[in-house]
Amino acid sequence: MFRHKRIMDRNRRQLLSHAGSMRPEAVRMLRAITGFAELPLRETRTSGLLSAFLEERGFRVQRGIAGMDTAFRAEVSFGRGKPEVALLCEMDALPGLGHACGHNLGGVASACAAAALARFGASRFRKGRIIALGTPAEETGYGKARMVEQGVFEGVDAAMMVHASSRRQVAKGCLALHKIRFTYLGKASHAAAYPEHGVNALDGVLLLFQGVAALRQHLPDTVRVHGIVTEGGKAPNIVPERAQAYFYVRGETDAEMREAVRKVKRCARGAADAAGCRLRVEEGPYTLSAMRINPVLAGCYRRSLAFLALEESGAPTDRNRGSSDIGNVSQVVPAIQPHVPISAGERVELHTRSFEEATVSPAGVEGMMEGIRALALTAYDLFSDPALVRQAWKAFSSQKGDVP
Repeated sequence: MFRHKRIMDRNRRQLLSHAGSMRPEAVRMLRAITGFAELPLRETRTSGLLSAFLEERGFRVQRGIAGMDTAFRAEVSFGRGKPEVALLCEMDALPGLGHACGHNLGGVASACAAAALARFGASRFRKGRIIALGTPAEETGYGKARMVEQGVFEGVDAAMMVHASSRRQVAKGCLALHKIRFTYLGKASHAAAYPEHGVNALDGVLLLFQGVAALRQHLPDTVRVHGIVTEGGKAPNIVPERAQAYFYVRGETDAEMREAVRKVKRCARGAADAAGCRLRVEEGPYTLSAMRINPVLAGCYRRSLAFLALEESGAPTDRNRGSSDIGNVSQVVPAIQPHVPISAGERVELHTRSFEEATVSPAGVEGMMEGIRALALTAYDLFSDPALVRQAWKAFSSQKGDVP
């Protein structure tokens, strides 16, 4: 028993050596992708860089999967059989803010972890497959949701990635999210000479916001409703004949989110009736599900942190949450998305310029390397102990309904 444990430690040390050797290339790719700062579904150079990196390391690469030009699947097999472990490479940036969500860092971490596993596994893994998936358009909640819909995750036993953060957290979840665009249609007229002949579409939008403000008193603390006015008229002396608002509705569970959506739509209809407008409702192509954090995979990742002598933050994991299309992935396969710290003790918030700067700072590079090592060690556990894969699926099956 002692001999077996010592051999396993040697294997992990070798894997960590491969992961550490990725640093120069990882830093180069991180800086390049940060400079690209490509928007959703336009990640051409980013996708090309990551997929070429993997192809050069023996991965068989299929580009343009799931009907998206920048999505890719890169895989290395170690013979027939399971497990199939997918590492997700996010790629897109934010308009005006660049990589202020850290996809530059997370995408490189997944690609390098996959490369380290492929190099190590060539002589150590007797069966299974490492898959690196290029997942575009996370910021619009599109890429992974479409890949789920198109069956890209069929056959996958575990999906994982890391997300940049101020804190090291393993089980930080995501809220369910539904996107709705409300368009109010009225009748134009001269706002001074013939106001009585017009129907003010902007009144519909303003009443909608007032209705949502009143509704918030009666929503659970875990629900978030926030919107913007995207169109409010052409000129002050014309009664607006068209106005539009765009809302995000979030909830801790899919069911909670759906109930909130129903109430927001009721506010929208009431506002249209009060203003005398017609209402058009357009909903996003994909609803994002709340994330199911697989406890078995989370346990493996925590053991990886222990092996690296890293301590998880004690901050609560049910606060300051956003939404992501990895929630949709977690509904079809066991999945985790741990957070890696990118700041030296200072708090940096998502979707700010300081966050992007932190991703390429020395602390950001260390966070990326932590992600490469921890992801590689976690996947190693699944390849070396088939029982863990069975346990992960058993836990997945037991997460009934809308468990977040």
